Amino acid sequence: MPVMSGSQALTRSLAREGVEVVFALPGVQIMDAFDAFYDEPGIRLVLARHEQSVAYMADGYARTAGKPGVGLVVPGPGALNATAGLGTAYATSSPVLLICGQIESYNLGKNRGALHEIPEQLEVFRQITKWCARSTSVEEIPGMVHTAMEHLSTGRPRPVEIEVPWDVLPASADIDLPEREIFPKQGPEPALVKEAAVMLASATRPLIWAGGGAREADLSSELLELAQALGAPVITTPEGKGAIPEDNPLSLGCYFYGHGPGRRSLPEADVILAVGSRMHVSPKMPWDIQPHQKVIQIDADPEELGRNLPVAVGICADGRLGLQAILDELGGKTRASRWTQDEVHDIRQETLGELKEMAPLQLEIIDAIRLELDDDAIMVAGTTQIGYWSHLAYPALKPRSYITSSYFATLGYAFPTALGAKVGNPHRQVVATIGDGGFGYAPGELATAVQEGINAVTIVFNNEMLGASFNDQQERFGGRTIGTRLHNPDFVKLAEAYGAVGVSLGSHEEMGDALRSALRAERPVVIEVPLPNLPPPFQISPPGTGG
Repeated sequence: MPVMSGSQALTRSLAREGVEVVFALPGVQIMDAFDAFYDEPGIRLVLARHEQSVAYMADGYARTAGKPGVGLVVPGPGALNATAGLGTAYATSSPVLLICGQIESYNLGKNRGALHEIPEQLEVFRQITKWCARSTSVEEIPGMVHTAMEHLSTGRPRPVEIEVPWDVLPASADIDLPEREIFPKQGPEPALVKEAAVMLASATRPLIWAGGGAREADLSSELLELAQALGAPVITTPEGKGAIPEDNPLSLGCYFYGHGPGRRSLPEADVILAVGSRMHVSPKMPWDIQPHQKVIQIDADPEELGRNLPVAVGICADGRLGLQAILDELGGKTRASRWTQDEVHDIRQETLGELKEMAPLQLEIIDAIRLELDDDAIMVAGTTQIGYWSHLAYPALKPRSYITSSYFATLGYAFPTALGAKVGNPHRQVVATIGDGGFGYAPGELATAVQEGINAVTIVFNNEMLGASFNDQQERFGGRTIGTRLHNPDFVKLAEAYGAVGVSLGSHEEMGDALRSALRAERPVVIEVPLPNLPPPFQISPPGTGG
């Protein structure tokens, strides 16, 4: 067996596992690892400017490229800075591997005040990871990396964290690297598949509900084939957008916060097939799933089966394998569906009409953006007005083309996440929509974008306030406004100071021309768009609720 340092064992293990990119920020405890990357030309090291961005970039890379995103940070403050991004990856079921340095092994658990020390750092990560571990010897490192990859590749692909003490990285040992392994996905139990198939074949109003797990399972072709076989329209969550092309006649669109196609389609359904969704409906609406309706749930995480709603059949399996098994079981059986193309079309059109009535300016902007983008362009919908309305109104046409922060609703995530997405997909258009408040979280990553040649487009909607919180003060606190108005920089000068392109629009009506030019630029572009403060969907009562 060859002799390797701990750092070599780490970097060579990553290379053997197929890792091509590592997002990182250096520091004394991990400099041996940085040096080892010098001898791994097959791994691109992308230097970020903040550890939170390290995690966001790894997340954007993972969710759009369909392979684990990897980050490397120092312990203590670096690790803590990364937790918001790792929490977002946890909420969105994203396969992110965060590698943390650690204090010297002989100081672990002693609380001596070692540099960057956190008592029980692993415990910090245990609540926002699927699995976390520490190697205290060089020999343990390859096996730990291999196990991390297994957790990222099987079951529900939530993030994992591993760490190596400072003194272990330069130490040496005889090392045997395990071979890269293709881990099998979990198949469904045949008896449950048969039960689900019988239920779906006899359903008169079958409906398919696709969540974020549909994205991770890469099951778009099986989902569309099953929808066509059953004559079943498809609703997605924001996380599931793109699982079925939203211009397909069977796509009803996205259901979000009571808005969307649910009001007209859910009450009609007798059997609902949910795939890759936790089925958490918030807020509760009169037309939500009712006790008399039969729910079939397919999920890679057994803990999600029946968590939020009672299910008639719960199938723990990889989503793609589960859908394919149902298709095989159905065979050529005659379907009982009574949905017609006209009904599905009418639901789509009536829903769109409602959205345009509630948010005409927002939909006009979203339409202008969509018009300039390729079918496979990646949209990172920020935690901002246009981002929220994009859940409902932006047509996602390809898998892995739409990113949200899910229930974590992480302000500021969109810009660095888009940079990671562009690194993983250099030949696809990548656009982030973000508010002026959210962009203020990580403008320093413009330096990363310019230095690394990450030519993403960022659209900053500027209303000079934290709009949703300002609206909250108007509605719930009698207009007592405090701490929600913003003083912003000149966004054009800011972008140009970093070497990026900055564009400031006089009106949203200039959006199309500006975006068209930005997509042709050979540098990162920031487009500032003035926008009045408008309510997001969750601050508007859906039609039919009497609010």
